Amino acid sequence: MIVRVASISLGYGFLALGVLGLFLPILQGVLFLVIGLLILSRHATWAERVLDWLKRRHPRVHGVIEQAESLLLRGERAVLARVKRLFGRVPSA
Repeated sequence: MIVRVASISLGYGFLALGVLGLFLPILQGVLFLVIGLLILSRHATWAERVLDWLKRRHPRVHGVIEQAESLLLRGERAVLARVKRLFGRVPSA
C-alpha cells in the first residue's frame, strides 16, 4: 500500500514537472511527462492508454518507451529488494 501511494505520488510529481517544463526553458517538459506516464501506467489505465497512443502515433519513439519501461521495472525490483534487506519484508504493492 505504501509503495503504491509513493509510486503514484512520484508519477504525478513528474507530470507536474513536465507541465512546468513545457513553459520553463530550464526543464525538459516532454521527458518529465513521459517518465510520469511510465510510472503511472502501472497504476492508472488512462496513463497506459496515453502511452499506447504515443507508441502508435510516433513509431520511432516506440522502442525508446519500451526500453524505459524495462529500465523502470528493473529499478523497481532493485528498490524493493533494498527495502526488503533493510526492513526484513517488502510492503504490499
